[in-house]
Amino acid sequence: MIRLNRLAAATVLIFACQFATGIAQAQTCGGDLGSFLAGVKQEAVAKGVPPRVADQALANARIDKKVLSRDRAQGVFKQTFLEFSKRSVSGYRMQNGKTNMGKYANVFAQAQREYGIPPEVITAFWALETDFGAVQGDFNTMNALVTLAHDCRRPELFRPQLIAAIEMVQHGDLDPARTTGAWAGEIGQVQLLPEDIIRYGRDGDGDGHVNLKKSAPDAILTAAAFIHHLGWRPNEPWMQEVTVPSNLDWSKSGIDQTLPVSQWQAMGVKSRNGAFPSGSLPASLLLPQGRKGPAFLVYPNFAIYLEWNQSLIYTTTAAYLATRLGGAQRYDAGNPETGLSDAQMKQLQTILQARGYDVGKIDGILGSGTRNAVQQEQLRLGMPADAWPTPQLLSRLQ
Repeated sequence: MIRLNRLAAATVLIFACQFATGIAQAQTCGGDLGSFLAGVKQEAVAKGVPPRVADQALANARIDKKVLSRDRAQGVFKQTFLEFSKRSVSGYRMQNGKTNMGKYANVFAQAQREYGIPPEVITAFWALETDFGAVQGDFNTMNALVTLAHDCRRPELFRPQLIAAIEMVQHGDLDPARTTGAWAGEIGQVQLLPEDIIRYGRDGDGDGHVNLKKSAPDAILTAAAFIHHLGWRPNEPWMQEVTVPSNLDWSKSGIDQTLPVSQWQAMGVKSRNGAFPSGSLPASLLLPQGRKGPAFLVYPNFAIYLEWNQSLIYTTTAAYLATRLGGAQRYDAGNPETGLSDAQMKQLQTILQARGYDVGKIDGILGSGTRNAVQQEQLRLGMPADAWPTPQLLSRLQ
């Protein structure tokens, strides 16, 4: 899954570095492919790649129209948490996750010793990204990155990834003719982009290469190094299922609001899985489907999941799967109130936008902007402010 949030955050820095080093090319995107590739080669050589390696990497590069089609028609994440998690946290993934945690116990121990990342956290990402390497994508990686870098929609995001892929060819870790992956250039069992592989790739099996496609030890250690880089706090939890009293102040919920664990306890929040951590640890109450659905306290490490992927539904599911692999019981699904259809959600977003709220694109997705606006309107109308949009709320706003 492409993580353009991290790429977008680096855009300004990329432009600044290109300007400062003088390697920005006149043709940074579009136009004749041969001229474009010549500029890419020049930039790669300026970074230390031998000319013959750059030629080898780009020799058979071409535009892949299927990549452009995927990029233009990216699917939107409109499933609810219960829908996605019930499908994703399957018996197959639970069993294979536990099997792999045992099979590679020594590698996971090394990952935890060196980077502080628990085995179940890495395993959950490994499961959701590629089903433990079974589904890694069949797009030629070099062509995918050439296509997206040449395309003038977001060249500042993909050109650095193309240069990094050429560096991987130099290291012997990418075959320009045979290496395949996701349509957006992500590679391997944990689906990382070339720049991240260059920076955080680890040789877990001792063969002198970082092969995230075929080597599970390489994938495990690289994922650990990458998650550590994102800011993981060792020996701290990331998520814990809780029960909440019916008279809770729901306006305190949401991942943008935190209170000490001790304060949540004083408000009647109770753990369903083990003891609470230190009472001083900050925590947010996450209600992915409102006050009548599953409830979780999420801790500072949950922010790392949002760095990995912007979708709250995906990240909540990944974090939940990690807790299950760590021994937590299945969540209490509760009985959430009926949500909105796609058309109703777009209608709600249009109304909220007209009221001055920043809900982003009118796309039918319950993102953070829409959740915040819903919560504010629920408060204004005297409704339980749990940020879950319902037909009743839409009716009152019309």
